[in-house]
Amino acid sequence: MSRRKSPRVELRRPESKDVHAFLAMVGASRVLHRPWVYAPDSEEKFQRLVDHGAGGRTESFVVCRKTDGAIVGVINLSEIIRGALQSAFVGYYGAAGFEKQGYMTEGLDLVIRYAFRTLRLHRLEANIQPENIRSIKLAKRCGFRKEGFSPKYLRIAGRWRDHERWAMTAGEMRS
Repeated sequence: MSRRKSPRVELRRPESKDVHAFLAMVGASRVLHRPWVYAPDSEEKFQRLVDHGAGGRTESFVVCRKTDGAIVGVINLSEIIRGALQSAFVGYYGAAGFEKQGYMTEGLDLVIRYAFRTLRLHRLEANIQPENIRSIKLAKRCGFRKEGFSPKYLRIAGRWRDHERWAMTAGEMRS
């Protein structure tokens, strides 16, 4: 994938050289992320993200501010399924200090366009804990619609947690 850009952000794959900036972002964002997500917080875990998110069934991206290259968020497409389904799950988390500035909206819009136009997927689904209001608002802003509720859907930090299912199909993508 070539780099994708919006007016203020650039979307690219994480690279090994990003390790220190990425880990600093994760450390500074721990309070913002918990209990919703447990981002890679060691060099080994980060390298797994780099290796795992380079095509196949998972694609990972860092959202970087164009003015200075700061990592303002991470977006993953996971469990990319081909065949009759043509679907993927979307997961994301922003960086502390960059909240409420629209960077993640721009980044998620880029990933949505990439998923539908380049990967030719039909459906994207984001599973979000009901209390994670910021993530729900981001999904809504980007055109996802609430599809349902899944009790004890994902195990996060050793606990099964309820999630709302937010989805969109290629035909629902904003232009």
